[in-house]
Amino acid sequence: MTPNLDYLIHIAQQAGEILMQGYLQKHEIRHKGRIDLVTEMDTRSEDYLLGEIRRDFKDHTIITEESGHLDGLEDHCWFIDPLDGTANYAHGVPIFSVTVAYAYRNQVALAVTVDPSRAHCFSAERGQGAFLNGQPIHVSTTQALVDAMLVTGFPTDLKDPTKNNLDNFSRFLKNVQSIRRLGSAAIDMAYVAAGWLDGYWEIGIHPWDIAAGTLLVEEAGGLVTNLQGEENYFKSPYSLIATNPVLHAKMRTMLQVTDDR
Repeated sequence: MTPNLDYLIHIAQQAGEILMQGYLQKHEIRHKGRIDLVTEMDTRSEDYLLGEIRRDFKDHTIITEESGHLDGLEDHCWFIDPLDGTANYAHGVPIFSVTVAYAYRNQVALAVTVDPSRAHCFSAERGQGAFLNGQPIHVSTTQALVDAMLVTGFPTDLKDPTKNNLDNFSRFLKNVQSIRRLGSAAIDMAYVAAGWLDGYWEIGIHPWDIAAGTLLVEEAGGLVTNLQGEENYFKSPYSLIATNPVLHAKMRTMLQVTDDR
């Protein structure tokens, strides 16, 4: 038994409603790392999503941020981030999301990222295009880096200074129109898919953060690879470039000094 896109949309939107019920309230915050936060709302959202999927697809594998790897059939795998952008959420910044992806035989087939604060639902089914609230979306047509607005993120684990992305950020900053750091990789990639941002890169992201976003970008006409330009990108260390096909080579050139990671 396999899910359909409507199922993913429903559970992601319901999880988003749970997050909105707690938004701008006082939260129970604990630290997974010095700057890596988790709130009780991460847990509530995840508990809902796991409960729904375990009830309806009890033999599927689930990989999720808070509960880790829940074993099941290898051919059917879910990737879940119940609250991507926890630091934003905890501070009251309205940039956070629920992101859910379903993969069949190691290939993401269905993807949904919901931004509940804006009632944005980004969705994609492999081979069927990408959508925002049911309307088709496409990556931008920007061709020159100097005209590009890029987006990136930084790791919460600060132990390895060689992977902190600061060198890349500095290099791009001198060659592009602007760079944003929104604090939610899932939203970063959804905005690239919608053409609102021109390109995304990040070093050492987690699979649950980008599983849905990769399909959104690809189905919106974009190109996703690792930093070496390989399309077999969905593997550790999950370092990505996601942009339109013209900008991809130019972003890849800018990142070449760090592409051995």
